[in-house]
Amino acid sequence: MKIATLTAAALTLAAGVAWGQAAPAPEAMHAAQAAYDAKPDTHGTGPYPAVKLTDPGLPDHVLYRPADPAAMGAQKLGVLVWGNGGCSDDGASARLHLAEIASHGYLVIAPGTVLSGPGAPPHVDTPPPPGPLGVKATSAQVSAGLDWALAENARKGSPLYQRIDPKLLAVSGHSCGGLQALQVAADPRIRAVIIHNSGVFKDNTNPIRGITIAKSELKKLHTPVLYIMGGPTDIAWPNGNDDFDKIDTVPVALASLNVGHGGTFHDDNGGRVTQVDVAWLAWQLRHDAAAARWFKGKDCRLCTDSQWTLRKKRID
Repeated sequence: MKIATLTAAALTLAAGVAWGQAAPAPEAMHAAQAAYDAKPDTHGTGPYPAVKLTDPGLPDHVLYRPADPAAMGAQKLGVLVWGNGGCSDDGASARLHLAEIASHGYLVIAPGTVLSGPGAPPHVDTPPPPGPLGVKATSAQVSAGLDWALAENARKGSPLYQRIDPKLLAVSGHSCGGLQALQVAADPRIRAVIIHNSGVFKDNTNPIRGITIAKSELKKLHTPVLYIMGGPTDIAWPNGNDDFDKIDTVPVALASLNVGHGGTFHDDNGGRVTQVDVAWLAWQLRHDAAAARWFKGKDCRLCTDSQWTLRKKRID
């Protein structure tokens, strides 16, 4: 079995402490991580089968993109940069989720290397050190993926040469990585934002070493933002909902599925939350009217799905 030195299970356990909530039993978390590691990489269900890969020009990141960008014809790639859960340096920690998004016509970039699942080096599991959770990958590393993608779009000889639309740029992240996504969201190049199981701490404290963010950051949002939460048992539930309440300058939606803090990232093709991501990106970046129906109107798809609850402002 290949287990990262700092597994997603350990990160979640540490994150529970950092968010001031009771953490799940470590045995259960480790078992879930082992099951996830054993799953093969997948190509996604979109029209452009995706691959997970690395590039020597960006060695400290993991890429997910259509295996054959030329198969997209005249359609251009969008770009999504991702903040890993726990602000970890495991660029494969949400691999099924990210590959699914990529299969719909996106280059997805996560900081770090492959530390879990197929292609990961063997490691002995090590619990996190005592004390506050610390970041392994920074917000600057998340943003660096965007810079690299745009440079590749302009570099002759690159497989991505002139295959990216620089207007189709988005940022997303999970938990601590969601806080990083909120920081990167201030970049004027960003056109869509998705925050998973996260939110700025209500009292503006910063218990996670290596990242400092306050509610004032929400005023820097300049594009619609979607929060996806895991229901009241989600350890970030109070903070994400407080963000929603405080955001008053851009359209914002908060969709919730009662699956807890871990979302559905370990499910096949990223599960139900990934479908919502794909719809949000299609609406915000490609102005897809059918995708908008997931969110717009009193009878929107998420509004009428009994498994989801949806809060929204300035959406309709």
